[in-house]
Amino acid sequence: MLEVPIEKFRDAKREQIQELVHDSIIVPDDLQDNVFVTTLDNVYNWSRKASIWPLLFGLACCAIEMIATAASRWDLARFGMEVMRPSPRQADLMIVSGTVTKKMVPAIVRIYDQMAEPRYVMAMGACATGGGPFKEGYNVVSGIDTYIPVDVYVPGCPPTPEALIFGLLKLQQKVERQSITKVAWYRKGSSEAVPIPVLGADIFDPRQVQLIQSVTLSGGGGTKGDGESARRSVTPVPLSPEAKAKVRAAKAKAMAARQPA
Repeated sequence: MLEVPIEKFRDAKREQIQELVHDSIIVPDDLQDNVFVTTLDNVYNWSRKASIWPLLFGLACCAIEMIATAASRWDLARFGMEVMRPSPRQADLMIVSGTVTKKMVPAIVRIYDQMAEPRYVMAMGACATGGGPFKEGYNVVSGIDTYIPVDVYVPGCPPTPEALIFGLLKLQQKVERQSITKVAWYRKGSSEAVPIPVLGADIFDPRQVQLIQSVTLSGGGGTKGDGESARRSVTPVPLSPEAKAKVRAAKAKAMAARQPA
């Protein structure tokens, strides 16, 4: 069995607890091996940052890098984050890893609402951050932060495990700066659920219903107009007989071109 000198052990112990020691209160030398003075915020944040449980949740190729980060080569257990929970009620961190499609947004927001405070969100990769290479796609949203608050952004397509670990360390630094007297989850009425987006012909945020109505019903002008004129502006206009004849002629020509010679 390897024996560690007592002085070396004490030096390592002092180094580990240095970040938790109170700035102004000095402990006598004869008590420093057994007593140290700290603050409630330091103990509270130290325990939280060392036991952040991520949600077992992946969307696309970035999830493969997240899985690799949790495996033996990079070993998230060094940071106390290896316990990925399948239930949002037991998770502290949602890592949105992959392309966020409009079909998935309602499910993501619903899972976020089911997570208990304190909860954090990390946008992993270019797609979750701003849409990535699919930004102009008809079925992809330009970043998950348009629907739920994001704490840390990890760029890359996909980010490497080292980049994800760097983002997790930044999240730990954010946790260290929080105060138990100012955090939102201990204040009455300051933490509210995010309305689940509605997916129909397109996806929209229920919080923007008034804005959408003012734009669409006014013909795109962005101001509220007369109700009758607004309804007339969005009423479909039937095709004229000449236009219908042109459509029929075009269909007949296309069908004739498909016939074998």
